[in-house]
Order: sequence, then structure tokens, then C-alpha cells
Amino acid sequence: MKLKQVPIELVNAMNKNTMMETLGIRCVEIGDDYLIATMPVDHRTHQPMGLLHGGASAALIETIGSMGSVLLIDIDKYAPVGLEINANHIGGVKSGSVRAKGTVIHAGKRTHVWQVDIRDEATDKLVCTGRLTVMIIERN
Repeated sequence: MKLKQVPIELVNAMNKNTMMETLGIRCVEIGDDYLIATMPVDHRTHQPMGLLHGGASAALIETIGSMGSVLLIDIDKYAPVGLEINANHIGGVKSGSVRAKGTVIHAGKRTHVWQVDIRDEATDKLVCTGRLTVMIIERN
């Protein structure tokens, strides 16, 4: 299954007035089976020690998988909802931004599985790796 190729501005417009907008998450590339998004590492995404918060990384993982699943389904009939997420925090980042690439591992009728790697944009160092399972539900 290939992701629908839509203008990135359309994908980012869906973030208006959401946590994604608050955290500064922006989709920057859509491939056949992947999405790439960025997120700043600043006061919005820090934990008290000044490092990227693990919850912000988890939010980025969930965002990429959900955005990607929207591009795989008929959103007039179905909606993607996060079912399970895991995140392994590998390294810390204090400033700059991170770049995450989410690749669809499984795109079934009722579930999608996304593998997401988050890297420091300045060094390309792996910061976090995670997996999201998305359930596809019928809209009422």
C-alpha cells in the first residue's frame, strides 16, 4: 500500500490548534511508504533537566504514525487511532531539532504498524526509536 501523495501544507494544516502545533511538529516529506517530520528541541519539548522530553518523542512517534495512516485510508469512512506505542530513548538532545522518519511496516485493513526513528538533525545521532500500532475504526 502506498501513501497518498498530497501537498505537505495540507498535512500540516491538520495540526492547527492541536498538540502537534504546540510542540512545533511539522511534516517535511512524504514517500511511498514513509513520512518525515521535524520537531524543535526547546522550552516546549524539554524536561526539567533541559533535555528532549521522552513524552515529546512519543508524541512525535504517534503523530507520524497517525499522519501516515491518514494517507493510507479513506478518511471519510475510517479514522486512525493509536492502539499501542513503545519508545526506546537512546540518547539526549538539548537544543536544535530532531528529524523523525516513520516507515509503515504493516498496512492491513484494521491495523497499521509504524517504525519510527528519531535523530538529532545536527549530528544524525539516533535519539529514540519506537513503534506505533494504529487501529483503523469506522466513522459514525
